[in-house]
Amino acid sequence: MRRLPGFDPTGARLAASRLGGTPLVAFWLLIVAILVLPIVLFLLNAFLPRLFGQGQAWFTLAGFRAAFTGVLLRGTLDSLLVGVISAVVAAGTGFVVAWLTGRTDVPGRRVWPGAMFVLLLAPSYLIALGWERLLEPAGVLDLFGVPDATARRLLYGPVGVIVVLTVKGVPFAYLAISAALRGLGEEFEAAVRVHGGGRVAALRVVVALLAPAVWSALAIVFAESVSDFGVAATLANDAHFPVATYTLYNAVDAFPVRFAVAAAVGWVLLGLAGIALAAQSLALRGRSYQVLGGRSRPARRHVLSPPAKVGAVVFLAAVLIVGLGVPAFGAVSASLINGLGSLAGGHGLTLANYDRVLRNADMRASLAFSARLAAITATAATALGLVTARLLTQRGSQVGARVLDMVLLTAVALPGIVFAAGYIFTYNLPWVAHAGIHLYQTTTLLVLAYVATALPPVSRVLVGAVGQVQDSLRAASRVHGSGALGSWLRVVLPLLARPLVTAWLLTFAATLLELPVSQLLYPPNHPPVAVGIEKALANYDFGGGTAMEVIAIGLALAVVAVAWGLYRLLSPAGWRRVGTTR
Repeated sequence: MRRLPGFDPTGARLAASRLGGTPLVAFWLLIVAILVLPIVLFLLNAFLPRLFGQGQAWFTLAGFRAAFTGVLLRGTLDSLLVGVISAVVAAGTGFVVAWLTGRTDVPGRRVWPGAMFVLLLAPSYLIALGWERLLEPAGVLDLFGVPDATARRLLYGPVGVIVVLTVKGVPFAYLAISAALRGLGEEFEAAVRVHGGGRVAALRVVVALLAPAVWSALAIVFAESVSDFGVAATLANDAHFPVATYTLYNAVDAFPVRFAVAAAVGWVLLGLAGIALAAQSLALRGRSYQVLGGRSRPARRHVLSPPAKVGAVVFLAAVLIVGLGVPAFGAVSASLINGLGSLAGGHGLTLANYDRVLRNADMRASLAFSARLAAITATAATALGLVTARLLTQRGSQVGARVLDMVLLTAVALPGIVFAAGYIFTYNLPWVAHAGIHLYQTTTLLVLAYVATALPPVSRVLVGAVGQVQDSLRAASRVHGSGALGSWLRVVLPLLARPLVTAWLLTFAATLLELPVSQLLYPPNHPPVAVGIEKALANYDFGGGTAMEVIAIGLALAVVAVAWGLYRLLSPAGWRRVGTTR
């Protein structure tokens, strides 16, 4: 066989061996340390409570018997209902948003994607609290004399919980689907039209080709919904609507602590996540979705009729009003009302809450501390997420990919507060200290927990785009003399630059206001900003707490704006043209 000039197959095999050897082993060791070990040690409490000094029995199923009775069983069924409805509605809504902004000339198409990022900046508990500040008894609407009895009844029940979790899941679905949609060229739609198909037939083909991204959106929204703790601890708890995560938290927070019951509920949550994983695996089995290659052509935007443009704008605006506008109005208006939450004195409009917060040195320090940790977490999680997405989409490694996929979805299914409890168990054990690992109550442990909780959603966001990159692109670069790193930088990085920036900003925004892990693992005298907000609201300082929320979200918005501005200013023109439409 004739050897191609500039290409050494022996050297290529050696490089591949090195890339797949030590670095891959180190990657799996890191996955075990930050994901597998804490989860396994926590879940073992369901069977072996004596292993951690939580009981006398070495083996018992008492926790499972309790988990399938009474309020615990109702919480599981409620979580299943909420997860299914939220996943389906959020994935459908995210697909429509991605299609309208990516493939049509809808007015403001450059504004709507940015609004999706804004919706990502607020954790679910802040969205729920924004609605509650408006509609609660003696809330903002009551103070202004606005009738709200019917809206209050809907909010404080399953409808309100589903709506909040659905709008919180829409950005995840949009990011996963839009990243894959950008890489889908026009040639597939053109082929349908050449064979006599209409717009509906072309849409069916596009949906079929985007199946990995759609199923990823369904899986992540379902897992995020059933594992959400923010809405469970606020709106669902206030509405007396039990869900699995809060019943699990009650077991951990009880005296004496019921770790066996909490771990049993954790197993139930894993079972629910397994349903999503099985459905995704069955839907995608045996199919290839590599559509991005050297001959891909940019897609053309569909020209909407005037009535269709109005309908599209109304739809997009409704999504943002429900998910962002109303909660933002509730938070901002509450932050401007003096003495909200107190029965003493009047309730006039004032900026005193912001002045009080900005003058507080501890608040400024906690905000800077959270921003620094969020930047570190975003960088580490994006790098690991890229490697993870590559392993999940690489052909020929089905067993490893399935194991990794199961581990990641398992991590998503576990509530953050339970995940943090697993870190406390793992890194406070005597044998860990004897091994010279002293991470308990340190910033390092908090960052590791942040990275572990951010890695599953980041990898899900990237898997659609990474799965579209054909191996032939890198092979062609290697044939022309590029090394492994050079071919990745010249060929793969330009195709994935936008999704990588998206994943980084997603992680930064989510980490900045993360609550459950922060509350349990923050080092002494260094509370993150979310802990400060929670303490203020717990003390009925609604004005000060919501002012802290607005300031923190403003910082996140500024980081997003600067990051995208730098990307557009500094990235090569070819990078920015990838995935654009004509």
